[in-house]
Amino acid sequence: MAEAESSSRDSRWYLKGMTALVTGGTRGIGHAIVEELAGLGATVHTCSRKEDELNGCLRDWASKGFRVSGSVCDVSSRPQREKLIETVSSVFSGKLNILINNAGTNIRKPTIEYTAEEFSTLIATNLESAYHLCQLAYPLLKLSGVGSIVFISSVAGVVALGSGTVYGASKGAINQLTKNLACEWAKDNIRTNCVAPWYIRTSLVEHLLDNKEFLDTVIARTPLRRPGEPKEVSSLVAFLCLPASSYITGQVISVDGGMTVNGFYPTHD
Repeated sequence: MAEAESSSRDSRWYLKGMTALVTGGTRGIGHAIVEELAGLGATVHTCSRKEDELNGCLRDWASKGFRVSGSVCDVSSRPQREKLIETVSSVFSGKLNILINNAGTNIRKPTIEYTAEEFSTLIATNLESAYHLCQLAYPLLKLSGVGSIVFISSVAGVVALGSGTVYGASKGAINQLTKNLACEWAKDNIRTNCVAPWYIRTSLVEHLLDNKEFLDTVIARTPLRRPGEPKEVSSLVAFLCLPASSYITGQVISVDGGMTVNGFYPTHD
């Protein structure tokens, strides 16, 4: 009996037998998520706009024994999103347990300087793509019997940052979408949660963190006194997909070293 209970507890902390789609999985947070999920036993499909980069990652993952496949896709393109889900449905026999909406981008400039094209690009990539992929993946998630969606948002959707108003608005919308889908799709046993990182060392922000003055400002606002690492985000994402988190849905969780709760605690000595 004790052995059976132990086995049951252990199964709550693994993703063996589950399937996952991670968008933008070849670098940064997405790459860490692919490895985290695969390491916990999931079979993963990911996508990237860059074929060479994708193929390099797939070779690396195969050498590590991870079950990961991939396809070229620009998630800002509606036809390419439809093709991606067709591929995923074929690879996973019409069922999908986990959808990680990770792909995103940013253009940093003052509000009055954004062009209509730049606005459309950011909304299409950060919000519309995730919304549409949820629509497309819904039948697969429902059919799996146990579905989990995790959005990668940003603390820019929780508090005001100097990272651009369009980016902040797109992430704020993702945070609300998380709550609505959690309630609408709960009847189908699909949980929906959202992870909102602060500055994480990825290619998207490395040019900013390389600036010592800027880095010092980030540290001054962050109680843990450092930027985060991709694996510190992927660990939470994976937890939200595990059977162990089966009663958690509709939550927006910041991974920020305490930044969003810091009213006025300067970290300078």
